[in-house]
Amino acid sequence: MPKTFEQLSRAHPCFALGAKNNKGRVHLPVSPGCNLLCRFCQRDVNENYDTDHRPGVSGKVISPDEAVEVLRRAIRLCPDITVAGIAGPGDTLATPYALETFRKIRREFPDILRCMSTNGLLLNEQAKEVIDAGIDTLTVTVNAVDPDILSQVNAGIVWHGRIYTGREASTILIENQLKGIEKVAKAGITVKVNTVLIPEINAKHVPEVAMQVASRGAQLYNIIPLIPQHELDWCTRPDCALINRTRQQAERYIRVFRHCQHCRADAAGIPGQTDVSKQLYIKPVTLENTFSHG
Repeated sequence: MPKTFEQLSRAHPCFALGAKNNKGRVHLPVSPGCNLLCRFCQRDVNENYDTDHRPGVSGKVISPDEAVEVLRRAIRLCPDITVAGIAGPGDTLATPYALETFRKIRREFPDILRCMSTNGLLLNEQAKEVIDAGIDTLTVTVNAVDPDILSQVNAGIVWHGRIYTGREASTILIENQLKGIEKVAKAGITVKVNTVLIPEINAKHVPEVAMQVASRGAQLYNIIPLIPQHELDWCTRPDCALINRTRQQAERYIRVFRHCQHCRADAAGIPGQTDVSKQLYIKPVTLENTFSHG
């Protein structure tokens, strides 16, 4: 049965509003490829666990079988881990490995919450597969619902073997995101939406994003401050006043998550308290790595 928001708030660190709930998560980096050309995204594979804390980064990419072994070890190291998440380092629906991993986890660890993040480009057409894999919570990154604004954030998409750019790409992405959110929300999956707050581009537009995703069934909203890098290195990092003001505006439409840690795609432990990622990923996993990183 799908978990209620109240159940998730007690067991999932990203759904604990207000005080943290002291629960842990492990991110399993099984998704190597991506189908979006985000102007702020600088994906990387590195083991700089002490200095490089941001999405899209992991020390390695592992196979679904290795991911199950990592989860076993993570629970031994940190028994308070209640969530197995997949958030990259690429997009979880751009390759089949995330859903395969969740199916394996569901068989061996039925009580572990299964949490997936996606850019949503393929969510509309893969919604049934997401539902059938037993995902408990889904996070979709929606940076704008206006194609003209989104075109300033995303340079293009790779969709059904073609590269689309500009307004056409943004229109396709937004349609698939909103339709996909609606499908999985209707199936009982709790949906959280992330928006990267970019002062020069989408700051005034965030309340509209919050309203639109809430109308499709999203239950939680996370406003992530931009890390100025890649093609958006000219933008400024939003200050606390702008972040707080934007959160207050979004809260008119949807509950807002306020303690995001900018987690790596291989983070493990209790956010802000316990970090066991180096123990999991710097040491080789026990299985021979024959996984293709294509």
